[in-house]
Amino acid sequence: MRRVLATTTVTALALALAACGSGNDSGDGSTTLHVAAAASLTRPFEQIATAYEKQHRGVQVELQFAGSSDLATQVVNGAQIDVFASADTANMDKVGDAITGDPAIFATNTLTIITEPGNPKKITGLKDLERSDLAVVVCAPQVPCGTATQMLMKRQHVTIDAASEEAQVTDVLTKVTTGEADAGLVYVTDATGAGDAVDTVATKGADQVVNTYPIAPIAGNASPDEAQAFVDHVTGPEGQKVLKAKGFGAP
Repeated sequence: MRRVLATTTVTALALALAACGSGNDSGDGSTTLHVAAAASLTRPFEQIATAYEKQHRGVQVELQFAGSSDLATQVVNGAQIDVFASADTANMDKVGDAITGDPAIFATNTLTIITEPGNPKKITGLKDLERSDLAVVVCAPQVPCGTATQMLMKRQHVTIDAASEEAQVTDVLTKVTTGEADAGLVYVTDATGAGDAVDTVATKGADQVVNTYPIAPIAGNASPDEAQAFVDHVTGPEGQKVLKAKGFGAP
């Protein structure tokens, strides 16, 4: 059974990765492919991994989701990762010499405002998030959704006094859906995936701040052919169909 790990801190992720062992041989003749992906990719990559396993007998895909900056740190520190998928090019650039070849761009994403269902605070746009009566959560600046948030605020001349800055976009979503926050900035794909659990608010200028998603095999991994095949699957027609269905933009 494929295992899916989700973490919110570097330490927790390091422990999870260390628990995977030191090799890709599972002991029963099968191969375990370790894929580390940005938290915003959780839903499509779970579906993509299932399809990939069906097409590659004897291969188990172990998915690990976290903020791209945390994952990049783990790659640089030599954690057992065969494929890295980032929510921006900056964190892929950080791993530099650790990847094989040039990263492949496979998706794009933009931000939107989410609120509790029914939008009880009557938020109409980005400027409203400056209001002192609102608890607003955003991503931390070092993670891709946070970098995009900072850029969007700068372009729209908005300053948000955030109640918290989260390590990954899914944590922003959770705080809004559980009522811990009145509003947050997340990717369009996360808002879409949340369905009726949130309302979305038209976000001026968001279409001009686009996150680009790269993916690459990690150099020296134990299963280079399978790692490249997984990358090819993500960037190929089947993977692109899943990503599009989940709301991601084309590369």
